[in-house]
Amino acid sequence: MILFPAIDLIAGQVVRLRRGERSQMDVYSTDPVAVAEDFARRGATWIHVVDLSATFEEDEEARAANAAAIRGICQVPGISVDAGGGVRDLAAIERLADAGAKRIAIGTALVRDPEFARRAAAEFGELVVADVAARDGQVRVNGWREGEGVLADELVARLADLGYRHLVFTDIARDGMQTGIDVDAYRHIAEVAGFPVVASGGIATLDDLRVLAAAGDDVIEGAITGRALYEGNFSLEDALAAAQR
Repeated sequence: MILFPAIDLIAGQVVRLRRGERSQMDVYSTDPVAVAEDFARRGATWIHVVDLSATFEEDEEARAANAAAIRGICQVPGISVDAGGGVRDLAAIERLADAGAKRIAIGTALVRDPEFARRAAAEFGELVVADVAARDGQVRVNGWREGEGVLADELVARLADLGYRHLVFTDIARDGMQTGIDVDAYRHIAEVAGFPVVASGGIATLDDLRVLAAAGDDVIEGAITGRALYEGNFSLEDALAAAQR
């Protein structure tokens, strides 16, 4: 199982939100490249990076700071970057690809612009991944701020037809809350998708990672962890070891 330590960015700062709420933000660093370098020194090979300023359509200064941070993170030796946030056109994909991202997440467009999502998968192949977030079984879009009346199962079932073979699935109610994970929910999503998922939301302990890893590579491709790492619930070294079990 791939472990993805998370770097969420707002105006060039490393932050974590609670349940995706912009008003509930904790800042952990003003030097995201240094955070990525520390992750790399401690054994990480992938990092999950989210441009929240692009997601929330913040001002150009904030977005430029994030773009510079993403370029810097992508240049850290030994690190592959899974990047996303506000990817709504081909130009955004190209910018992230040019910066060096190895995976680029498409979320809102899966619902609001499925033809773009299909074209992105056709043109960029496995460089693009689906990013689905849900609360109480309902998909949320636009930085999780809005619903579209779409069931998570309905959207996930369409992903293979759209050309996607990788999926980050976020349980919004648990994200940033350290409440633990629901492995059966991810098992269900993987079954609906027809391919394994990257689990996101609620990881609080090493046991959460062990349970996800034990579900098998056909269910869980990877797991994203953020707040639990930053707040010292466990070390990155121990998390990487748990992911390998």
